[in-house]
Amino acid sequence: MWKNVRKIMKDRNISIYKLARETKINENTLYSYNRGVSEPSFKNMCKVADALNVSLDKFREDQHG
Repeated sequence: MWKNVRKIMKDRNISIYKLARETKINENTLYSYNRGVSEPSFKNMCKVADALNVSLDKFREDQHG
C-alpha cells in the first residue's frame, strides 16, 4: 500500500516533510510507514489520500501491472 503512496509522492515531488505538514501526521510516523516499520491506520490513510487529492482506492491498485 505505501509503495503506491511513495510513487504518487515522487510523481508530484512531495516530501515526507510536506506530507506531514498537510496531514498533521507526525513526520516520524510517516517515515516509519515509508520504511515498513509500521502500518498506517485507516484514519491516517484517509488523511494521506486527502492531502494527495486521490481516492483511497488509488492505494489499493494492483502493484503487478
